[in-house]
Amino acid sequence: MNEYFLLPLASLPFPNINPILIQIGPLAVHWYGVGYIVGILFAWWYAKRLASNAKLWPNGVLPMKPEDLDDFIVWAAIGVVLGGRTGYVLFYDLARYIAHPLDIFAVWQGGMSFHGGLLGVILAMTLFSIKRGIRTWSLFDVVAAGVPVGLGLVRVANFINSELWGRPTDVPWAFEFPNGGPFTRHPSQLYEALLEGVVLFLVLRILTHSRLKLKTPRFVGGAFICGYGLSRIFVEFFREPDQQLGYLLGTNWLTMGMILSTPMVLAGIWAMLTAKPVTQPQPA
Repeated sequence: MNEYFLLPLASLPFPNINPILIQIGPLAVHWYGVGYIVGILFAWWYAKRLASNAKLWPNGVLPMKPEDLDDFIVWAAIGVVLGGRTGYVLFYDLARYIAHPLDIFAVWQGGMSFHGGLLGVILAMTLFSIKRGIRTWSLFDVVAAGVPVGLGLVRVANFINSELWGRPTDVPWAFEFPNGGPFTRHPSQLYEALLEGVVLFLVLRILTHSRLKLKTPRFVGGAFICGYGLSRIFVEFFREPDQQLGYLLGTNWLTMGMILSTPMVLAGIWAMLTAKPVTQPQPA
């Protein structure tokens, strides 16, 4: 740690945007919450557009009805919130919540895990698709295609909140975060917003519209899982690990984010390699 005090103090000025977008009396709307809401609504709208475009699907047969996605948005929201919170409690700060179990419900204090939220949504998609008679992987594909936008928005909100900042550095674009100590740090939240949000969305857009990979169920979903995992592992090399966990296994580089993302990369590769085009139409 001593070498960090030798880093230059020059850095980009932190914008100091109020984490609260709007406050009316005791009611406060945070950028973080807005990111989740807008992300979910965009994924719903985008999934409906994909599911309504017959040119993108095998034999021109639509995989589901638009009203199916109208109903699924409630399931998705529940899966994201319950899964994300449960994942954070189990993966990142279990000791604290065992000692203070009521804090589990204090979601306004922050603490959501993407990996937990993903598992929650996968469970919701599986149950919903079985109930509606929809091909599960096709539902996964259309939902996954729009998720990166929400991921990018939430990472920008992390930056506004001055949380999940990066490791100390002297790169010209470093920031000195208000609660990040006397160090200039990587804006790792913006790295994630770029890779998990913009780049991943564009890659999936190419797969759905140029490569027509929605005709090959689970390929787009696999590309999303693999793409997120690779992006997260890469950014973890620039991101400060959670204070309560630190680096794992006696290293100065391995983090919980890397460990949780590695199975995602492997699962995504498996999904893409084993995906096969649909040759027979299947009614929604």
